[in-house]
Formats: sequence, structure tokens, C-alpha cells
Amino acid sequence: MSTDNAKKVTSKRVASIASKVLRDGRTSKASKSVAGSALSQKPSTKKK
Repeated sequence: MSTDNAKKVTSKRVASIASKVLRDGRTSKASKSVAGSALSQKPSTKKK
């Protein structure tokens, strides 16, 4: 079973935490990279 094509979606809770990490000036580059990756997998909330 391959997960390469699996749709990855970030939960609201994880997205909220990732947002806080990105806004916090005390977090490391690695933490910000992971947070940015998590947010990039969050579905858009814009309505069509």
C-alpha cells in the first residue's frame, strides 16, 4: 500500500499551533520550516 499519492491535510489544531510557531521570534529555523510545511498542507478556507 503506497502512501505517495495520499492526500495530506493538516488539522485546525495543528494549523493553529504552526501559526503560533511562525509568529514567535524565539523558535528555531527548523521549527519554522516544519510549521510552514504543516500550513502548506492546510486546505484553503476561501469560498468559491
